[in-house]
Amino acid sequence: MEQRISLLTLGARNVSALAAFYDALGWQRVDTQDGVVAYDLIGQTLGLYPLEKLAEDMGVDVDSLGHGGATLGYNVREKEDVSRIMSLVATAGGKVLKPAADVFWGGHHGYFADPEGHIWEVAHNPFSPLGPKGEFCWNGFG
Repeated sequence: MEQRISLLTLGARNVSALAAFYDALGWQRVDTQDGVVAYDLIGQTLGLYPLEKLAEDMGVDVDSLGHGGATLGYNVREKEDVSRIMSLVATAGGKVLKPAADVFWGGHHGYFADPEGHIWEVAHNPFSPLGPKGEFCWNGFG
């Protein structure tokens, strides 16, 4: 198995409302079908899909999906961008869980939940600058 993530799918109780949140962040949708809303990321895609249909596709009860202890990471080029993004999130209808703050390892980050409760970390990592296309390069690897 090659080391990559191609598609991140977020199950949504209200796809239209969740899509409106990501639209308000300035994300651009790509052509979609079958009730999926998709956003092109750098080398991956974020998909929004009805939670019931996601459970049906997996063959499990929707109540078994829940929310796990996972976060989606969004890294920024400059430390100041963390606060700017967190303000945009609050304006767009997200919930700031942890405001922008310095981190013990030398970075700067904050956490938010989108309107359906999916948790994101917005971070500036001075040890892993973003590449020319905005790609994240852990410790410069990439």
